[in-house]
Amino acid sequence: MTHRFDGSYWEEHWRRAAPGGSLPVHPYLQAETQHLPAGTALDAGCGTGSEALWLVEHGWQVTAADISATALAVAAERARAAGLTDRVEWVQTDLARWEPGRRWDLVVTSYAHPDTDQLGFYRRIASWVDAGGTLLVVGHLPGQHHGHAHPEGATATATGITDVLATSDWRIEARYENTRTVHAGGRAVPLHDVVVRARRTA
Repeated sequence: MTHRFDGSYWEEHWRRAAPGGSLPVHPYLQAETQHLPAGTALDAGCGTGSEALWLVEHGWQVTAADISATALAVAAERARAAGLTDRVEWVQTDLARWEPGRRWDLVVTSYAHPDTDQLGFYRRIASWVDAGGTLLVVGHLPGQHHGHAHPEGATATATGITDVLATSDWRIEARYENTRTVHAGGRAVPLHDVVVRARRTA
């Protein structure tokens, strides 16, 4: 069964999952950003805020954006409980159509799915990285995820993502595909991940 990743989908997703859907930070964030000096960061598709709050805790000034009001409410409450509200701004928006009018030192997206082409989405958020800044994409490889198939064009490979960044403005610093296991709902779930980190040179 396929579906459309529109606002209604994500609102229903987080209504079912939150607040119990506050997942731990995925391991790639620390691995791929620990060498970077803290600055400004955008978490594009932040969900309930795990990655955004990790970045705040490690010195970043974060803008965290998501289409779901339900997810953002949980994320904001987590920030208040942790005393981190002064270093994170929560923005409810459709990232596939948002015009932020600014750039960040780091743009991170983790398993975010718009209702538009996935590679086009990565190209879009890449334009929000400042010169000398970093783009970190963590996504799903094509195939079954949590028992259902993603719509056509909603996943990407490392090659597909690096092809989007194949210009003189970008230097690919890491690219790999990996399978890991998470525990959700009392069962082990394999995740087939793609990770690309790139630096904007101009």
